Amino acid sequence: MNLKNKQEIVKAYGKNEKDTGSTAVQVAMMSQKISELTEHLKSNQKDFATKRGLLMMVGKRKRLLSYLKAQNLDEYRELIKKLGIRG
Repeated sequence: MNLKNKQEIVKAYGKNEKDTGSTAVQVAMMSQKISELTEHLKSNQKDFATKRGLLMMVGKRKRLLSYLKAQNLDEYRELIKKLGIRG
């Protein structure tokens, strides 16, 4: 994930261009990293350190999504629809 990708994610999910800390932006960035690591692990099955990092990121994203769901249900539903996660 490079700087250009991060700026695009902040523009798409943030309230303004410098909003990097909101829950929606954090979840979107983690989703991007998770998809990149998943692709890496498809060709490197024995990379256990990356697998552990991926599992920790998935757990953190899950916690952030549950927080967002408790705070603002409409924003949560909109975010998971945009990102295409949770079936």
